[in-house]
This record gives sequence, structure tokens and C-alpha cells, in this order.
Amino acid sequence: MNKSWLKKLGPGLLFAGAAIGVSHLVQSTRAGADFGFGLIWAILLVNLFKYPFFQYGPRYATATGESLIDGYKRLGKGVLIVYYILTLTTMFTIQAAVTIVTAGLAANLFGITTDVTVWSIIITLICLTTLLIGKYKLLDNLIKVIIVILTVSTLIAVGVAIFNTNNAVSFTQIIPKGALEISFLITFLGWMPAPLDISTWHSLWALEKQKDGVQSYNTKQSIFDFNIGYIGTTILAFCFLGLGALVMYQSGNKFSSSAGVFAQQIIGLYTETLGSQTAVFIGVAAFTTMLSTTLTTLDASPRAMERSSVLLFNNKTKLTYNFWIIILSAGTMIILFYFISNMITLVKIATILSFLTAPFYAIANFMLISGKHTPKEWRPSIGMKIVSYFGIVFLIGFSIWYLFNL
Repeated sequence: MNKSWLKKLGPGLLFAGAAIGVSHLVQSTRAGADFGFGLIWAILLVNLFKYPFFQYGPRYATATGESLIDGYKRLGKGVLIVYYILTLTTMFTIQAAVTIVTAGLAANLFGITTDVTVWSIIITLICLTTLLIGKYKLLDNLIKVIIVILTVSTLIAVGVAIFNTNNAVSFTQIIPKGALEISFLITFLGWMPAPLDISTWHSLWALEKQKDGVQSYNTKQSIFDFNIGYIGTTILAFCFLGLGALVMYQSGNKFSSSAGVFAQQIIGLYTETLGSQTAVFIGVAAFTTMLSTTLTTLDASPRAMERSSVLLFNNKTKLTYNFWIIILSAGTMIILFYFISNMITLVKIATILSFLTAPFYAIANFMLISGKHTPKEWRPSIGMKIVSYFGIVFLIGFSIWYLFNL
């Protein structure tokens, strides 16, 4: 029974694997280091207001048998074109951002070479080969192991940090002021818990799960699966913020913009609380965290581009999954050659782009799940509609606030 229950899980954990990466390991830890526990309100609000739009991905896919991308075409070809352009213009930066963090951790962990550029190429090629050979099934199985390793190690680290800290802990909430602080808040919210375009990836993964022979993966099961992944990402966001707050806040230490040095600082956060003898285990946990994100994003963007290309060009295209994954891999490596020395800038660009495009995905997903294309029994309840309206206002409002404070 337990094995059967675990087998039904998949896309929700892939969501968690994609989400628990830069947003948690980098952004949440930095938030704790810079603001202590002062940005708890931001994690609560953004996870609440993004929740419906993420959930609509697997809900729509399993209720209708088609992805959100197919749904965007039903809303009008213009909506699909906007999605196509947004994905094409952001996927390289997003992939580069997660790869460079993974490369920094690998350089720190394995010690073969400290050249982050070399590690970025190696990791990209390993992920590319894994996905071309193993495809969805391998990804589905691998992510379950990775998520368990990550969760256990992080919870232990936070628990030890709470008991070992001698600093006075304040839960006074802070509203960032000034251009730099506001800019950081937007980058923090942009990928917390993940960019909203992951909802389209999730819809594709849900359909792939059904193709993989799991016939009982219906709409109810897909929402349950998603909720497990989403709750997990939210809890771990608080954990990473707590680590930054307990260990680095007001310590005088700042995170480096170099991927290699940043990796040392992250691992140092854990070993400072768990002891130096745990450095290897913590390094492996942090590395697998980012490797899962690098794998899932490298899989998802080509899936999305393949499907949207087919829909836009009426099947008269050879822009297949294999084509897009090779293009994405090559483009990622080119970007990394230019930004390899400044990880923080690359992450900042990627997260701001994600936040500013979030209202588009929120509105499109809400229109689709509430409209005639979704069976009545799976349209959102009044409560979900209210949260959705507030979420759209929240995302648009913060985008305007950021643009006025540039």
C-alpha cells in the first residue's frame, strides 16, 4: 500500500525539486542573513497568493487531458504567442542561474577543479545525457531520493541551529526601504517558492505521469500530490531563512557573488551548526538540491517549447524536445561564459524577470480554470477564487511598486 501510494507521487515532487533550489538555498538564506526573521511575512504572503495559480496546472491537465499550454491557445493565439516569447526569452537565464549555483557547490565538494566554468559544462552535459537517455521515468524516480536527502539534512541543521544559537532572536517584521532592499525583496518574491511558469511544466509532468502507466493519477490525486510538494517547499523556505537568520544575521558576514565562495559559505552555514565532520554530507545534500533543480528545469523548458511550437506552427515543425534541450544547453553555456564571475547578478536578472512576468501566468491560469474549457466540478471554489483575485492584485501591485522604485 505504501509503495503504491509513493508510486502515485511524482509531478508534485518534481515541482518541489524545481522550486527548492535558488529560491531556497540562495534567496531564502540571504533573506535570513540580511533581515533576520523580518521577511517571514513575505514568504507567507507569496506562498499563499501564488498557491492557486500553481495548483491550476495539474488540476487543469488531469481534468481536461491537455496541458496549460494547450489551454493558452484556447484563450486565443495571442496568449500562446506571449507565452512562447516569455519562455524563449527567460529559459536561458533561468537555466544558467541554477547551473552556476550547482557548479559552485560541485567545485567545493569534489575538489577535482575549482573552475566553475568547467563544472558548469560538466553538469550541463551530465543532465543532458541523463534526460535524453532516461527521460521522464528516471527523473520521476531520482527526484524522490533527492527530496528525502534534502529535507532530512535541512531539518536537522535548523534544529541544531535553534538549540546552539546564543543570539537574541527577533520576529519583528521589516518592510524593505531603499532601491537595493526593494530590489532584493522582488528577487526574493520572484522565485519564492518558484517562478509561476512552472505551473505549465507541472501540467506537462502530470500528463506524462498518466502516460507512464499510472492510470489512477486522476485530478484528485494530482492535487494531493501537488499539495505535498507545495507544503514541503514552504516549510523548507522557512528552514533556509532560519539558517541564515540564526547563523549569519548581524555576524558581519555577507554572501559572495562568486559561485565557488558562495558554495563554501552555504556549506559553512550547516557545518557551523552540525560540526565540521558533517561537511561532506551537507555538501552532498546541497549539491543534490541544486542538481535536482538543474535537471528539472532542463527537462521542463524543452517540453514547454516543443508543445507550444507544435501548437503555434500546426505540427509543421521539427522543433522537438531533443532540439530544444540541445539549444537550451548550448545557450546556457554561452551565458555562463559572460556571467561566471558574478552569480548574484545572474540570479537577480533571472528572478526579477520571473516576478515581472508572474501576473501574465496568474491571469491566464485563472481564466482557463474558471472558463468553459474546464469541467464544472473542477472549476475553483469561491474561496479559491477570492485567493486568486487577491493574488493577481498582489503580483501586479508589487510589480508596479518595483518599477516605480527603480
